[in-house]
Amino acid sequence: MNMPAATLLALTLLATGAARAQDAAIANPDQDRAAILAMQGEYLVDFAFDETVLLAPGYERAPAMRSGGDEVVIVVEDSSIDGRPAKVVLQHILVDAKSGHVTKHWRQDWVYEATSRWEFASDQTWRMRGIPDDRTKGAWTQCVYEVSDAPRYCGTGRWNHRYGVSTWTSDRTWRPLPRREYTRRSDYNAMNVENRHTIVPGGWTHEQDNTKVVRRSDGSTDRTIAREFGFNDYRKDTDVDFGPAYAYWNATGTYWAKVRTRWDALLADPAGLRMKTKVDGMAMIIPLFTQAATVEEGGVVPDADIDRVFAEWVEPAGQEPASAR
Repeated sequence: MNMPAATLLALTLLATGAARAQDAAIANPDQDRAAILAMQGEYLVDFAFDETVLLAPGYERAPAMRSGGDEVVIVVEDSSIDGRPAKVVLQHILVDAKSGHVTKHWRQDWVYEATSRWEFASDQTWRMRGIPDDRTKGAWTQCVYEVSDAPRYCGTGRWNHRYGVSTWTSDRTWRPLPRREYTRRSDYNAMNVENRHTIVPGGWTHEQDNTKVVRRSDGSTDRTIAREFGFNDYRKDTDVDFGPAYAYWNATGTYWAKVRTRWDALLADPAGLRMKTKVDGMAMIIPLFTQAATVEEGGVVPDADIDRVFAEWVEPAGQEPASAR
């Protein structure tokens, strides 16, 4: 006997809700936290990105992209509330194996059962939005930040430790163009993404399911260009001296904490924030990195100097278009 479509849909929704409730009921935040902390360490990293499905008429597949580097992941914060894991902050720092030159790289913040997260709303604009209870129960929200600690994207999902393997998968969210693209492409302006982190023997992996999109100023979609698969492979590295990275962070960590505090305050504003820089963000990255270098060399950077950089390049986003809410 054929089941009516409405009944089938209702049963599917019930099953989905039951599965989410079961996942939340068996959530193990301590085991999740251990998996997140397993990402700290010293790594040889390979970055690979391949466009797969072509979605726009006449669009030609872009060349595959390959790169890599030596990177250390440092725990900046590992906090708990009432004995339960609450937040883990991991800072990535690149080291040139030959010269020892250090570059502050991206940062990932993990919050357990976050009630809200900021989201990439439109070009150079981010806004804070609430996370539904059924989505955040038993879940971790990961937010990723630019080298200047400017926002990039957030995602929410649960860790899965079945079969002895720890994997976290995000929901689909929006992000701006990655650095590998925005310096050379103007045919799309946003990505709709799903991220997956897996702890593996000798390191961890970061998989990305990306859809490249032309997004209107109100946040709606004009057209899609292509899908892309990204694979970042972090393998334990014992052949590189990461001492310069630790020395850099020991010298500048307090400075970057001040920078993070200012970003946090701006992102918490209900109006959201808009960056006034070009999409590459260099107008803000350069002065902040210059200030950090001053601190690294033993100099002092007054708080007012940090404030001036933010005042020049970041502003409240203002009213959000009704169609984007």
